[in-house]
Amino acid sequence: MCVGMPAGVFNSMETFSQKDVELLEAKTVYDGYFQIKTLSLKHRLFAGGWSQTVTRELFERGDAVGVLLYDADADQLALVEQFRIGPYVRKDNPWLLELVAGIVEMNESPQQVAERESVEEAGCIIQALEPIAGYYASPGACSEYLNLFCGKVCMDGVGGLHGLEHEAEDIRVHVLSFEEAIKKLSQGHIKNALTIIALQWLQLNHDWMQEKWRA
Repeated sequence: MCVGMPAGVFNSMETFSQKDVELLEAKTVYDGYFQIKTLSLKHRLFAGGWSQTVTRELFERGDAVGVLLYDADADQLALVEQFRIGPYVRKDNPWLLELVAGIVEMNESPQQVAERESVEEAGCIIQALEPIAGYYASPGACSEYLNLFCGKVCMDGVGGLHGLEHEAEDIRVHVLSFEEAIKKLSQGHIKNALTIIALQWLQLNHDWMQEKWRA
């Protein structure tokens, strides 16, 4: 026997949106290079009605961009290595292999960030950009939204040390074959989400990108 939903219960075919949240209060409790805010709000419930007042702390760091630098002719890609505070406080190795990445500044598009950061962090000129994905890094606590691209580059002469001194950047560039990069991924040597997502995307779309970008 099928039992219907009680009156007022959320229909699975419906969706909630911004209008289904009532913001009661928002306070900035820390304002430095990043911001931390405390928000009090109510939201609609799947079972009908509204939640009690919910208080959440929010880490604001702005939107960011990651770009996987890929040379289809050489079938090589570039990753950057730099010190990261997160793994350090967890007693893990704090030097990670990552994509070139940066924060979106005022009046700057994600594509412009990809082009700027590729020069600053790896000395690479972007010839074309292919969108990979857009996603929230940690939506339960952070507003950061990441725009992920694959960037067409030439690997001739790429490598060495890069980064901006006034931003305390100390970056070493690694050029890897596609097979070497996927091996590092499969062996667990890649430990940050945007790089894992990008390499898995390239693994799935490798033949297509070879056909699209090879001379």
